[in-house]
Amino acid sequence: MLFRSERMPHDPAYKQFFSNPEMVESLLRDFVSADFIADLDFSTLERCSGSYVTDDLRERHDDIVWRVGWKKGSWCYVALLLEFQSTPDHWMALRTLSYTTLLLLDLVKTGKVRENEGLPPVFPIVIYNGGKAWKAPQEVAALFAPMPEGLKYYRPQHRHFLLDESRVSGEELDKSKGLVAQLLRLERAQEPEQVRQIVRELIARLHGPEYLSLRRAFTVWLGRVVLKRSGITEEIPEFQDLREVDAMLEERAAQWKNEYITLGRKEGEAKGLGRGVQLLLEARFGALPASVTTYISSSSDSNTLQKMMLSAYHAESLQSFIELIKKN
Repeated sequence: MLFRSERMPHDPAYKQFFSNPEMVESLLRDFVSADFIADLDFSTLERCSGSYVTDDLRERHDDIVWRVGWKKGSWCYVALLLEFQSTPDHWMALRTLSYTTLLLLDLVKTGKVRENEGLPPVFPIVIYNGGKAWKAPQEVAALFAPMPEGLKYYRPQHRHFLLDESRVSGEELDKSKGLVAQLLRLERAQEPEQVRQIVRELIARLHGPEYLSLRRAFTVWLGRVVLKRSGITEEIPEFQDLREVDAMLEERAAQWKNEYITLGRKEGEAKGLGRGVQLLLEARFGALPASVTTYISSSSDSNTLQKMMLSAYHAESLQSFIELIKKN
């Protein structure tokens, strides 16, 4: 059985992935092509509190803050914002500016930054997996209306990094063996066997006790999102471990294979019938308008297409054919 291809907004379980230092390191190393990444000491990754963030900001996004040391000392802060919605947030650049400001103010308020030290850098990352391509500005200055040249000096300057998962190419994923790439491969998996292969790779990789929380995150997310997307109609059990997911996939592999073959045959039969209807109409009445070809090609039911074939044979004109299929 093919998995449905529509993308789903981030499940709350998604936050658990990026609450793990290995996932954050994988994200930065594999998807951020910037020179400063090489200067970070990932052994110092440390989760920070985000209690200063307003409820308004959290309505659409979830947030995770990390800090990582530079190899030469001091800190860089990484603010991850997970976009929950299925469509882009036009004002995200303004929200990330607000988020960065609140983070820096909190560092000052709690005495973690002194006047003679200067503010630490903050790297804001937005992770988005909605169905529509992200076209909202990443630079807050782009949100402002036109203004006199002299006022532009006082306009805020702030930019966030965007990981739009739908724009990550298959070639990019193939180059990476990182955990975030594995996560994206799972999201794109079209067949159960692909999911099972990735699950087995994760089992082999995350076998130590230090990976317990990350194994749990993958297990919960697979049950809530990936397997539900597969079209399973019966209740999916609450898995406790990745090995249980693998066992379930092995058990149902034969069933899914048979269903996929049956589905493929039906789709092939429908496609052939649809093409036959179009060829018959073209032979009888000449070139077809786009509205007719679109209607025929969008029909996937074999019985409906067989009725169309009879209508195409008996119709005295193209208009007559259209009227006949409307009645059916």
